[in-house]
Amino acid sequence: MRAWLDEPSVWAANPSSIHAEGQRARAAVETARRQVAECVGGNLADIVFTSGATEANNLALRSLPHPIATTAVEHPSVLSAAVPLLTLPVDAHGRLPAPDAFVADAVARGAKSISVMLANNETGNLHPVAEIAAAARAAGLRVHCDATQAVGRVPVHALDLGVDLLSFSSHKMGGPKGIGALWVDPDTVLDVLIRGGHQERGRRGGTENVLGAVGFGAAAAALADDDLPRIAALRDKLWAGIALIDARARVNGDPDARLPNTLNVRFPDVDGEGLLMNLDLEGIAASAGSACSAGSLEPSHVILAMGVPEREARGSVRFSLGRDTTDDDIDYALERLKMILARLRAPGWGAPP
Repeated sequence: MRAWLDEPSVWAANPSSIHAEGQRARAAVETARRQVAECVGGNLADIVFTSGATEANNLALRSLPHPIATTAVEHPSVLSAAVPLLTLPVDAHGRLPAPDAFVADAVARGAKSISVMLANNETGNLHPVAEIAAAARAAGLRVHCDATQAVGRVPVHALDLGVDLLSFSSHKMGGPKGIGALWVDPDTVLDVLIRGGHQERGRRGGTENVLGAVGFGAAAAALADDDLPRIAALRDKLWAGIALIDARARVNGDPDARLPNTLNVRFPDVDGEGLLMNLDLEGIAASAGSACSAGSLEPSHVILAMGVPEREARGSVRFSLGRDTTDDDIDYALERLKMILARLRAPGWGAPP
């Protein structure tokens, strides 16, 4: 991507133009498309570049037969899509019912399609998408999967999952923001969301984001699974340390099936917003839920869907680890967290709202 930044005559060129610069830009976009396709086990022609996973989710849901059954813990870009949705519940750990039961419930409610995320963006829970897709296909339903949180953190293969549509995003795998992709099964016809051009084989109008695509492709090509066990061990170390600091703290989510990099913890009698602000002052970046819901005064819909009381849900914080996270980072976070919790629970600081 840096090399392209030094050649504005190329990256600024329109990939649809027939001049030399335009054709070099086209070649760069198609190389990136192949790299992105390969990271989810697909073919070059299966990938539609979008502005991000939010657009990809909206395009996918628009293209499925309605109504669509989904879960109560999906990303806001699914739950807020302008299509008829049937929302199915989760248990106290954010887990879905057994795949056959999940699909049977969807069918009983009149669903024609299913949309289910592979990994939850707040708890890190991993859902049995392949099993759900198999049961759905047997029942004649189409399936979309939001794999945004999963790609780059666990192996993802669209064909093995058996879905019709798969959404994911560049920045979740270390690429640039502002570009995502929708993997489309060759037998699936998209209901075009953005019209006005022939780009993306007529499936998404508008001049392609050449630099974004190049960065997306480079990030996809650089993905490796060999560091995931180390990250999972650091996540477990963080939780073990939190449990020693605060015996009342609880993990939100499934302890047995979750992403290696995600830990969502609720702290009783602590104001989550105050905790996040204090962590930030100590140089520790954490969150209270989806970044796409940032600024909302309401507690996370994901945590509430698990049956957590609103007061406790407000004390929930998500810690995300990455490939640059070290043992020293975990030690520092635990040291600062211990001090912050003591401060927030000291007399005079007040109780959470």
